[in-house]
Amino acid sequence: MSFVIRRAVSTLVPPKVANPEGIGAAKNAVRMARIAKFYEKLPKGSAPARAPGGPLGWYQAKYFGKNPSAAPIWHVIFGIMAMGYSMEYYFHLRHHKNNAH
Repeated sequence: MSFVIRRAVSTLVPPKVANPEGIGAAKNAVRMARIAKFYEKLPKGSAPARAPGGPLGWYQAKYFGKNPSAAPIWHVIFGIMAMGYSMEYYFHLRHHKNNAH
């Protein structure tokens, strides 16, 4: 037989049937049973609410949580003003504090 004829005849028999191990129980059944057991052990329902951790978590929970407010905008404005004044004092005003004659 030529190679072409042998190749054509070999494709008539599916590989699962030709393999003696493929005739027995399906290997995917055991794998699927393990996956099903894994998913049965997972907790059901929504995840419990986590408590905020650290200062940033506390700030976010207070101002951005269930009752959001505009307070962070004011905090940023006053923070920039305080930082600007402290920089202005350090670079300019500290030189003139005792020279008022």
